Amino acid sequence: MKFRVDRKALADTIAVVAKSLPSKPPTPVLAGVKITADSGVLRVEGFDYETSTRAHVVADVLDEGSVLVSGKLLADITKALPQKPVEVSVDGARVGIVCGSAKFSLPTMPVADYPALPAFPATTGSLPTEVFETVVGQVAAAAGKDDTLPMLTGVKIEAENGTLTLAATDRFRLAIRTLDWTGGDVNALIPAKTLADVARDVSRTQGLDNVDVGFHEGLFGADTGNVWTTARVLDAEFPKFRQLLPSEHSAVAGVDVAELVGAVKRVGLVAERGAQIRLTFDTGSLTVTAGTDGESSAEETLAATFAGEPLTIAFNPGYLLDGLNVIGTERVLFGFTTPNRPATLRPLSGDMQEYVGAGPFQPADTSFVYLLMPVRLPGNN
Repeated sequence: MKFRVDRKALADTIAVVAKSLPSKPPTPVLAGVKITADSGVLRVEGFDYETSTRAHVVADVLDEGSVLVSGKLLADITKALPQKPVEVSVDGARVGIVCGSAKFSLPTMPVADYPALPAFPATTGSLPTEVFETVVGQVAAAAGKDDTLPMLTGVKIEAENGTLTLAATDRFRLAIRTLDWTGGDVNALIPAKTLADVARDVSRTQGLDNVDVGFHEGLFGADTGNVWTTARVLDAEFPKFRQLLPSEHSAVAGVDVAELVGAVKRVGLVAERGAQIRLTFDTGSLTVTAGTDGESSAEETLAATFAGEPLTIAFNPGYLLDGLNVIGTERVLFGFTTPNRPATLRPLSGDMQEYVGAGPFQPADTSFVYLLMPVRLPGNN
């Protein structure tokens, strides 16, 4: 095998595949990427029996063939090469890489030992690229990262009657996004990391109008143009998330997102790692505080539109910022029941004229909601 290819195109393609390789592969060949040169195209593959990634790039193929080589090492090398054409050739059990005056020689692994990748599932439906990036960004951040609780590491995807719903939770927050859908019915739990990786691939792809997704016999697939990704759906029972949303609110508040994000970051500087920040809502104002008497403390007051009885509630600042950063509007609508029960964050585009008096208030009908558990404060019942 021998080919010449643009350095950046090669590095980007290898990086997309190598990032999904297992850190501790069950067999040595799964640490490799398989490169096949054929008819002017390089196909690069990675697989760990759960997730597969296939990417392709145009190249000047001089001799067709395949090679299997360490993915992480090859990704590091191609990223560090000078911006000049790269020539790759195989000689026996070694692969040579030449770029300008830089030369590398790497051992290969037996191509015949590499497992066949699963067939890509037929397309179930498509989403515009910007919509796909947005909805995955809004939901995937709320997924858990504890592999001992697999049902919390995924994004629940349901599609029926023209509506697509994505949901994720780590027990401390819950994100739900709904949108119109013209594809087939879906009921699957997809690894959140896989969806996040696909969204990053989308952001790097120029001229891609839609992301095609497919579901078939326990397999999820996403096509982002030059990259195909598949993943086994998670065999776990996702929590019944809709019943967690409150049916009414005792108080609501509208706050400028950028101002609140800035205040939380500044006030949070005095909070010890993992410590809460406190939000005190009153008529026309929100006060953000952190720290304790006798130690470092901070306070900042913002304008807010508030309806209901004044209250103080505390949150993990990281979880709060995660929600604020994906709201997608200039203002956020908070909904409260009691200081010890979950609060909701929703996009706010109106003037809140419908919220007057002491409540109770009906939840706003929005396509995105972020449910956040508070931190219990002394004296709050």
